[in-house]
Amino acid sequence: MYKKKILIDLDGVLNEYGKEKFEEDYIPDIKSGAVDFVKELAAFSELYLFTSRNLLLASKWLINNKLDEYFKDVTNIKIPSFLYIDDRTICFKGDYNKTLKEIREFKVYWKS
Repeated sequence: MYKKKILIDLDGVLNEYGKEKFEEDYIPDIKSGAVDFVKELAAFSELYLFTSRNLLLASKWLINNKLDEYFKDVTNIKIPSFLYIDDRTICFKGDYNKTLKEIREFKVYWKS
């Protein structure tokens, strides 16, 4: 069965980013519900962890949280994918004016 690629951002999506001060060498705890979310997605998708963090540190975080078996790879490259899941994304729907308005009003969910 062909599985579509999905890139999932680490900070703010799978972890409690935003609740703590950012530290380069520390990744916050896993977000409640993230394990079940990843397991369900992995059943029908090929998952990649997408992060701008140190890739080895992110890989260790996956292992420590028992999520490594669900991800094909950890990357900092936006590879061609069916979907990107990120807490800092605006979906372009064909209207530049509406997109500009969304950009001006944008707040990440954990700052709302």
